[in-house]
Amino acid sequence: MSRAMAAPGGAAPADAGPLTGNARVLGTLALSLATFMNVLDSSIANVSIPSIAGNLGVSVGQGTWVITSFGVANAIALPLTGWLTQRFGAVRLFTASVLLFVLSSWLCGLATSLEGLVAARVLQGLVAGPMMPLSQTLLLASYPRAQAGRALAFWGVTTLVAPVVGPLLGGWITDNIAWPWIFYINVPVGLIAALVAWRIYRHRDTPIHKLPIDGVGLGLLVLWVGSLQLMLDKGKEMDWFASPEIVALALMAGLGFVVFLVWELTADHPVVDLRLFGRRNFAFGVLATSLGYGLFFGNVVLLPLWLQQWMGYTATSAGMALAPVGVLAILLTPLVGKKVAVWDPRWMATVAFLIFTGVLWLRSGFTPQTDLATIMVPTVLQGAGMALFFIPLTTVSLSGLDPRRMPAAAGLSNFVRITAGAMGTSITTTLWESRASLHHAHLTERLQQGDPALADALGALGRAGLGEGAALAQITRLIDLQAYTRAADDIFLASALMFLLLIGVVWLTRRPPPMGTGFKADSGGAH
Repeated sequence: MSRAMAAPGGAAPADAGPLTGNARVLGTLALSLATFMNVLDSSIANVSIPSIAGNLGVSVGQGTWVITSFGVANAIALPLTGWLTQRFGAVRLFTASVLLFVLSSWLCGLATSLEGLVAARVLQGLVAGPMMPLSQTLLLASYPRAQAGRALAFWGVTTLVAPVVGPLLGGWITDNIAWPWIFYINVPVGLIAALVAWRIYRHRDTPIHKLPIDGVGLGLLVLWVGSLQLMLDKGKEMDWFASPEIVALALMAGLGFVVFLVWELTADHPVVDLRLFGRRNFAFGVLATSLGYGLFFGNVVLLPLWLQQWMGYTATSAGMALAPVGVLAILLTPLVGKKVAVWDPRWMATVAFLIFTGVLWLRSGFTPQTDLATIMVPTVLQGAGMALFFIPLTTVSLSGLDPRRMPAAAGLSNFVRITAGAMGTSITTTLWESRASLHHAHLTERLQQGDPALADALGALGRAGLGEGAALAQITRLIDLQAYTRAADDIFLASALMFLLLIGVVWLTRRPPPMGTGFKADSGGAH
């Protein structure tokens, strides 16, 4: 069982037996710190995007590149984890990844332009790829097999705490210090984690094997994923397919993807084992997980943007509005991990999607007058959906796989999920801007000069002491507030309906056979 679950990071560490006493405690803390730092960085920037964009002199839409660039680079690096582990050893690779993550975090804080920050975030995402699966691998090797479930449950809770702390910590740092410090805080944490992990695990490294790398497949992967993400990020600024650059990126993404499929299905040592999609549970399980995660993450980015740009929230208060999502997630994850082998995981995933549907339906009724308490209600409920989402669908996706194929399956499923999350962010922010423009046009089409309603509003504002220019600016601001709120509501409602439809995808899978304890406790990529 622990052998199978160690597989996502490559091979299990050398058979030196489990750790004991203080070594196990310190090893667990070091691995948890690295995991916490990695997951934290995927959410800490969400509430800081408006401040980062303003400081660097770019639009908020461009500022979301800070999130998507990390996600895409991280997704590209994941399929390479197994090969890199066998080439350099699990402990060496993990320690190097943490140290390079520290360096790239420092470069993020030093950035003085959006281009520099995005470049540093790309590096950060690339070196972060092996950290999550390797931390899980090393943690499993630290405990006896009988306690593997306990170890993985602890690991899973760590990955759920970080997204809760991220918005709160990111908001407080942005409001009270400066946004670069959301990256600088990784420096001491990462150095401590790397030092302690190296001291404890350096004599327990995995064997090194020189294996060929599918360079062509990797190049094609970078080409089509990068082109697709650039097209999504720049499309709204360049009027989509009216721009030759966007058309060129679309062609590169499409053709690159087709050639990538053909190459990977015929290569002797493919960087991505696409034949896994021939398995029914893997194909539909990964599809449901990835589409669900793309919807989930896009809405996670949208909510703080709306709160800060149009509702007057500070970064700290926006973080407070998002933080309660972790309460039920943390409380329910151990129970879900215990019961996933007893209950049908398809029913558990169905309940998760129903919860997400309800949460987003509640949010679709938000107005400019909605208070913080009302905003927090669906956020609290969302935590239950998170707990029921990742573990059951991971169980379904990886059920019945030979342990030797587990590294490729884990890497591929995480690659698709994280890519979907980055795409979800780009698509959501693009649709938000587009729907807001549409609502703005509808709201203003009647408010022409001489319109009685406009005259009454200008008169009331004039009596309040505002000149005509200031009064018109105030009315424009109110119209924009309504337009962007209605646009957010549109996306929340559409996402709710899509979650409802995704339930059908879940039931295209077969119920998996009972799993071992270690697998049950895995959170399956909750970051």
